[in-house]
Amino acid sequence: MTTRIDFSAKNGETVKGDLALPETPAKAPAVVVLQEWWGVNNHIRSIATRLADAGFVALAPDLYDGEEVPLTNEPRASEKMDKLDWARAIVQIEAAIHHLKSHPRANGKVGIIGFCMGGALSFAAATQLQGLSAVVPFYGIPGKADYSKVTAPILTHVAKKDQWVTPALAEGVKRELESHGKSIEVHLYDADHAFFNDTRANKYSPDSAQLAWERTIAFLHEHLG
Repeated sequence: MTTRIDFSAKNGETVKGDLALPETPAKAPAVVVLQEWWGVNNHIRSIATRLADAGFVALAPDLYDGEEVPLTNEPRASEKMDKLDWARAIVQIEAAIHHLKSHPRANGKVGIIGFCMGGALSFAAATQLQGLSAVVPFYGIPGKADYSKVTAPILTHVAKKDQWVTPALAEGVKRELESHGKSIEVHLYDADHAFFNDTRANKYSPDSAQLAWERTIAFLHEHLG
C-alpha cells in the first residue's frame, strides 16, 4: 500500500508522490519509481508496493500533477507525454531523490526505475543528476543524452518486438556508454513493449515480467545494499 505525500523541489515547487515503506523497521535502500505515459496509476503504485515488499523505500513522483489517463485513452496519454516539461520533470525527480536520501527509513542509497516514458526519464536522470547508485529503465530511451556523464550502473530491459525502443537502439546506447567506460547490462525479452504492465492483457508477458523483476531486485540489492 502507498501513501500520498508532498515534498519540496529546489525551485520551491511542492511535488506530490506515492510512498511505500517496507514492513521491517530497519533502514532500507530507496528507489524512485517513474511512471508510464498513463501517469501515477494503480499499476505504478503496485510497483512501489512490490518494491517495499522486497525491502525498499519506494517513491513515485507524480509528474502529471494528479492526472491518471485511462488505458482506453491512448491519444490523451500521448498528448500528456508529448507536452511534458522534461526540465521540470528532472527537477521533480531530483526532489524525489533528495527526499529519499534524507528519509528516516532510508539508508542513504537511492536507485531509480522507470517504465516506457519513465524508462526514458530514468536514462535522462542518470545523465543529469547526482546521487543515484543504480538505474533500471524498462523499454525507454531518451532522444538525446550525454552518456559520458552517467555515474551509476545501469540495467535495462528491452522487448525484442518493441517498435519504439528496439534492440538495435538499446545496443547502440550500450556501445556508447561502454565507450565512456560506463557499466550497463541490456536484457532482451521475447515480448512486446510494455510487457511488464499486468493491467494490459494485450501487452503483458508474465514469464518475461517475472524474469525482469527478479533481475531488477537482485541488481538493486547489489548496488543499493
